[in-house]
Amino acid sequence: MISDGAVLKAALAGIRVLDFTNLMAGPFPSLLLGFLGAEVIKVESNTRLDAARRPPYSFQTPGQTAGGAADNSPVFNSVNLNKLSVLLNLKEPQAIDLGHRLAAISDVVVENMRPGVMDRLGLGYSQLRESNPTIIMASISGAGATGPESSYPGYAPAFSALGGLGHLTGYSDGPPAEMHDSVDSRIGATALFALLTALFRRRRTGHGEFIDLSSREAITMFSGEALMEYTMNGVVQERRGNEEPGLAPHGCYQCSGDDRWLTIAVVNQEQWQDLCRVTQNPKWLSDPRFADALKRWDNREALDQLIQDWTLTRDAGETAELLQQAGIAADISIDGKELAADPHLHARKTWDFVEHPILGHIQVPSPPWKFTGTPATIRAPGPLLGQHNGYVLGELLGVEREQMDQWVENGVVD
Repeated sequence: MISDGAVLKAALAGIRVLDFTNLMAGPFPSLLLGFLGAEVIKVESNTRLDAARRPPYSFQTPGQTAGGAADNSPVFNSVNLNKLSVLLNLKEPQAIDLGHRLAAISDVVVENMRPGVMDRLGLGYSQLRESNPTIIMASISGAGATGPESSYPGYAPAFSALGGLGHLTGYSDGPPAEMHDSVDSRIGATALFALLTALFRRRRTGHGEFIDLSSREAITMFSGEALMEYTMNGVVQERRGNEEPGLAPHGCYQCSGDDRWLTIAVVNQEQWQDLCRVTQNPKWLSDPRFADALKRWDNREALDQLIQDWTLTRDAGETAELLQQAGIAADISIDGKELAADPHLHARKTWDFVEHPILGHIQVPSPPWKFTGTPATIRAPGPLLGQHNGYVLGELLGVEREQMDQWVENGVVD
């Protein structure tokens, strides 16, 4: 434990990240790096707003101009906490030069444009290495920088589909259920792992690194069980909803009230006996259909119906607590409102609050780790568009105010 009064220093204090990303999968790794103490400079432009600054993620308030809505996005704020915003119109050669100057004083570059775009702009890895030989660059794309599908555009549902998770997600009698924002978060977390590895290697060797991250491949890595089942047994795993082979009961059951659900998972005979006791259904114990795990699995539809009949008349939260006290894994399926108010998450400080100049006092997710010696922190809300032009261009690069004003007039800083 840290003694009282000890000076706490963020793990990545002194690391600077240049962020050319957009929407979710790209900004997420730099968000996490910022939580860990890195200074993250987000390069933006009025000519190509981050999609998270546009509707439906942002909204206009009465009397606000359409341009002002760019700073009115809770989604943008949440995935860009702690970051600085500088405006560079990358269509202008002088802005490209400024990008090189920023890369020269940075440690990491992150981008999620289509493969080849950064190279055509003059900001590709080989080009940035001329300005900073030890730069680490992560390029996050749909299918990677090489291969026959490298030029394909893609968003989270496509990554889920091509990664193999969509085929596995959903019920056996329904279509694949492609996942959305959670897929982007998985990709971003995978990118963070690669970036931290590259930073560790550079500390040992002094060498930079180029990270070519394919989003579909990142998602494929989460379908390991299905890949193993086909490789080893020649069996293509199908959708099975909430079922888990060999385990019953194992599902999500409707409770009283509007759209209230309870998940229950029984993994051994002792828990099965406890479930029969708690539900006050001792006759289930003597039912030959449920005598052991294999028989319960074979008769899972009948068992699920019995449990559903029991939960339908009960409150989800009270039933979850009752089962938990008996040592049975059970919990309610909570919605966004309950998630934001959850007392356990607040006790864990999973949520924090920031004061945003436009959005006001707003609740945001806090860093997902609890360190004893290198705290992960929220130090500022998401930036206003171009909020830190003065600091980034003036203080970091030493540009005079007159020159900045001229670049603004000429559309370089825009």
